[in-house]
Amino acid sequence: MKYRNLWLGFIAVIVGSFAVLGYYGIEIYREAPPIPVKVVTTSGKVLFTGDDIKDGQNVWQSTGGQQLGSVWGHGAYIAPDWSADWLHKEAMYFLDYWAQQEKGVLYEDLDEETKAMLEARLQKQIRANTYDPETGILTVSDLRAEAIAEVGKHYTGLFMNDPALAKHRDAYAMKDNTVEDPVRMEKLNTFFFWTSWACVTERPGKKITYTNNWPAEKLVANEPSSDLIIWTGFSVIILIAGVGMLAYYYASNREEEIDHSKLPKQDPLLGLTATPSMKATLKYFWIVTALILVQVTLGVVSAHYGVEGQALYGFPLAEYLPYSITRTWHVQLAIFWIATSWLATGLYIAPAVSGHEPKFQKLGVNFLFVCLLIIVAGSLAGQWYGIMQKLGYTENFWFGHQGYEYVDLGRFWQIFLLVGLFLWLGLMVRAILPAFKKDVDGRHLLGMFLISSAAIAIFYASGLMWGQHTNLAIAEYWRWWVVHLWVEGFFEVFATVVIAFLFVRMGLLDTKMATATVLFSTIIFLFGGIIGTFHHLYFSGTPTAVMALGATFSALEVVPLVLIGFEAYHNLQISKLTQWIKAYKWPIYSFVAVAFWNLVGAGVFGFVINPPIALYYMQGLNTTPVHAHTALFGVYGMLGIGLMLFVLKGLSARRRWKDGVISFAFWSINIGLILMVLISVLPIGLMQTWASVEHGLWYARSMEFMQTDTMNILRWLRVVGDTIFAGGVLALAWFIIGLKTGWSLEEDEDVAPLIEEEATAKQVRS
Repeated sequence: MKYRNLWLGFIAVIVGSFAVLGYYGIEIYREAPPIPVKVVTTSGKVLFTGDDIKDGQNVWQSTGGQQLGSVWGHGAYIAPDWSADWLHKEAMYFLDYWAQQEKGVLYEDLDEETKAMLEARLQKQIRANTYDPETGILTVSDLRAEAIAEVGKHYTGLFMNDPALAKHRDAYAMKDNTVEDPVRMEKLNTFFFWTSWACVTERPGKKITYTNNWPAEKLVANEPSSDLIIWTGFSVIILIAGVGMLAYYYASNREEEIDHSKLPKQDPLLGLTATPSMKATLKYFWIVTALILVQVTLGVVSAHYGVEGQALYGFPLAEYLPYSITRTWHVQLAIFWIATSWLATGLYIAPAVSGHEPKFQKLGVNFLFVCLLIIVAGSLAGQWYGIMQKLGYTENFWFGHQGYEYVDLGRFWQIFLLVGLFLWLGLMVRAILPAFKKDVDGRHLLGMFLISSAAIAIFYASGLMWGQHTNLAIAEYWRWWVVHLWVEGFFEVFATVVIAFLFVRMGLLDTKMATATVLFSTIIFLFGGIIGTFHHLYFSGTPTAVMALGATFSALEVVPLVLIGFEAYHNLQISKLTQWIKAYKWPIYSFVAVAFWNLVGAGVFGFVINPPIALYYMQGLNTTPVHAHTALFGVYGMLGIGLMLFVLKGLSARRRWKDGVISFAFWSINIGLILMVLISVLPIGLMQTWASVEHGLWYARSMEFMQTDTMNILRWLRVVGDTIFAGGVLALAWFIIGLKTGWSLEEDEDVAPLIEEEATAKQVRS
């Protein structure tokens, strides 16, 4: 391929995709569900104001936000989806009231004809958009005001300390007095009302709600729209067409077999002398190992809360570390340790590639390390103070818990982390620039390396685009810029470039071929990946065009993953090419695992929930953590582990690694992850999907459904996979500690050049 054509394709994809993302971002701003200036009854009584709703959103964030139940389907999975739950309770209040008035019985005791009549009456009243854009006033009936008050009373008892709802709090893993202040609780209720109002109120001039008729709720006529069904079919067609075209490309551009005669006779990295800054990265991987252990422990505790509510085998742990804290830390530490491993790998590789150690580079690496420690410790502490209700609205926003999954850390810590990422970028650039002068053939690959590094720093800045009182629909738009574009997008590009660099540096890939492959892979991935961000926003208060684009381009995201087996096969081939490459067996096996989980976790489990009709019923169910665990840990986590092992191999003495412990760790982690998903999380998610289709999302997330004996058995079965997985993580930590103490090392050295030469000479003589 011509580099010029590849670069033009790359630029066209970037410019075109972000133009689309930006244009429809403006549409999301314009068409977001409005926050009324005030909510009044038809009789003129003011119920609450827009400021109350905004303060209520801040209260929700301080409770853990998306880490305690979910809103609009985004968040945690033990407690209810508050928007769907409120909507159902409000609808039932109407129906029971009318049934009592007209028949003297509850709604459930009516005949089908009367039920249908009351449902039609309910739909006519509750779906009507009574918001006046001129005055900013939302008018509701006096009966709806009663319903709001009644549902609010239930939520007040639940979030505070009503003994009658203690069983509910256990089922939802909520600590007593999740909200301690009655005034705060009143404001939280106004926010929950607003989120459910957006779910059932039709957009002006349309027959679909602000959330595109999500959640499924037959009582209020929330059913899949025609757009949703049409774009589901189109996404499947796009997937099939994309796979066909890429399969044709692979068939017509098959790589030649690797020429063994051109491979290095010895390890090119054997004589590499680590610079002071490269050696300084070792401490990063010690912290990575510690964070993995803590993160997995918190994951075990969070999963256990699903069966014991507020305790850990009888100990009242929720009083000190409630579920919303353990889950927050579990998710955030995953981002921290994976990112730390990748960033440290970049700091190690940059001087190795250029052969240049800039002045004060080691000082910069050490200073960045201290900054990262402060960010990790400070943000975790702030989140604890926020969830324990010890911070005001503004203090919580800046230093506590923002409530948005994956970007929970307070705004101060976000800014601190962004500064740290730009510091990292500066260290990378100053170390890699000299290589441009020396390596003419590798300039294109070096260019991609710098671009992907810059993107990591730049795109985290999108997490600063919302404020303390930003409309939830707009905050979700920017949040997914961070989660999808930063974590799933440009980190993926960075990883592709880094792996190519490693193999080129080891003489296993030709520079030109590696460069062309990286550029082509990046074009294919980002072509679907950037606009594919919209598949997270089908039901988050966005216009239907977002659904159309998200369905189409998220299908294209899966296309390159379908043929990821080629990458796995190629990496396996590399691991067997020469005797010396066997020293890198476990880093390369980790890259093979990345390819496997890319196909299964990101590809198969991702596409299961991506089509609009599937996500309509599955959003907010345990089918999502199936994808999240297998993609986040399976792909990014295993890649972080692989990169860590590669660097540790370069930094350690040339003594050969013992295979026993690291082999156990590798297979236990991957087998444990498979079992965790297949025998527990996936069956729970599929059963919830059935309940969602049959009865609605509120029921699929309800205590009545989730606390059945069958569900409890399935949750306990997770212990099997979790135990094997945790054993693998402990073994990994033990092995890494052993690299320092010596118990993970054999007495003999890795294959030396002389052995290779003797083997070659012996073969010639024979």
